[in-house]
Amino acid sequence: MQLFDTHAHIGLIYNDPIRQISVIQQAKLAGVARIISINNSLYDFKKEYPYLKSQKGIYHAVGVAPSEIMAPGKDWVKTIEESAELPNVVAIGETGLDYCKKYGDKRTQIEFFITQLDLAQKHNKPVIIHNREAGKDILEILKDRIPARGAVFHCYSENAAYAMECLETGLNVYFSFAGNLTYRNARNLHETVFALKDAGATDRILIETESPFMAPAAKKDERTMPAFLPYTAKFLGEMLEMDDEALAALLWSNSCRFFGLPEGKNH
Repeated sequence: MQLFDTHAHIGLIYNDPIRQISVIQQAKLAGVARIISINNSLYDFKKEYPYLKSQKGIYHAVGVAPSEIMAPGKDWVKTIEESAELPNVVAIGETGLDYCKKYGDKRTQIEFFITQLDLAQKHNKPVIIHNREAGKDILEILKDRIPARGAVFHCYSENAAYAMECLETGLNVYFSFAGNLTYRNARNLHETVFALKDAGATDRILIETESPFMAPAAKKDERTMPAFLPYTAKFLGEMLEMDDEALAALLWSNSCRFFGLPEGKNH
C-alpha cells in the first residue's frame, strides 16, 4: 500500500534541510511514497527546491499564494515560467483567492490568480487552488480560464452543493481533503465525500496533510507531518466503505493522473 500526500509545506515544518529530509523518510516509513512540496512564496521555493529536488518521490509546485501578492518578488511571472520547466515541478500553485484574510484587494488577488491560471495553461500544468470564502468568484473564473490539465481545490472547504456545481459545469476539477476531514463537526466535508460517492465521482478525490497545519483528530495537538496521512486515508476509507488497499489504489491513481505522473515506481 502506498499513499500520495498531494499538499505539504515541508519547509514550514522545519527550516533545516536535514530535518526536512528526515520528515520525508518518516513519511515513507508510514507508507507515504510521494509528496507534493508546496510553498506560498517564490522565495521559499527557490530556497527549498535545490535541497529537495534529488529526493525520490518528492515533486514540486511553484506559484504565488494570495498571502504573498503584495510582495511576490521581482519578475515573478518570469520566475514561475522558468521554474515550471525544472525537473519534477508538476503543478502551478498554490494560487487562488482568500477573502478571509483580505490580502491586498480583491482585484489584485484576482489578477494574480488569472495570470497563474494562464501560466498553467501555457506550461501544460494543473493548478492547485487556495480558496477561503471566495468560492463563487473562483468558480466563475475557472469557467473561463481553467487550464486543460485541470485544477484541485486543496484542503477543500466548501459544501457538497458547490462540489456538485463544479462537476455539473463540466470542469476538470478535483477535491483534496486534509486532516480536518476527520473532525466530527466537519459536516460540510463529510457530506461532500458522500455526494461525490453517490455521483460516481470518487475518481476526483485526493488527500493531503497540508503540513504543518490541519492535523487529523488523532494528532490534534501536534504539528502535522506527511507521515500522518494514513489517519485521513483510514477515515475516508470508512466513509467510502473501502478497505485500506482499495482506497490507497484509488487515491494513488487519482493523484498520479492529476499530476501527470506514472503510477509505477518513482523517477
